[in-house]
Amino acid sequence: MKNKIILLTGGGRSGKSSYALEITDLYDRKVFIATAEAFDDEMAERISRHQKERGNRFKTIEESIHLADALATVSADTQVVVIDCITVWLGNLMHHLGVDEKNCAPVDCFLKVLASPPCDVVIVSNEVGMGLIPADAMSRSYRDLAGSVNQKIAAVADEAFMVVSGMPLKLK
Repeated sequence: MKNKIILLTGGGRSGKSSYALEITDLYDRKVFIATAEAFDDEMAERISRHQKERGNRFKTIEESIHLADALATVSADTQVVVIDCITVWLGNLMHHLGVDEKNCAPVDCFLKVLASPPCDVVIVSNEVGMGLIPADAMSRSYRDLAGSVNQKIAAVADEAFMVVSGMPLKLK
């Protein structure tokens, strides 16, 4: 049986991460891949809140760049992996590696792993394209990259949900 991919998308603070944790309540052996980096005190506090929210229910892997490697190397007894979140990861790739929509080898590697995931995977990603068109080229490039990657993940996902005000709406 093929392992399942579930995509959770929505706006910032919409309840995506909480819903991801809820989905994984039925699993015993869980891994959480955290993509955030604490660039400042506020982000460190956000990371701390997320860590407290998930408690010790997960083995945590902190990986801000090499997401494909992190997913591909989870232990064989892992039942589910939560990846939180794709849009933070893409920001890291732009910042550290200068990736864009035309030059994104790490994304291609990640999508290859998703073609045959090692276990069920719950992927959290922000929907950033529903607001105003960004005023600067870098922000537009980020929005375009995030939209493109979300579409590619949604295409291979078995299920997809839009989370709005804490309410998951099934898309697929």
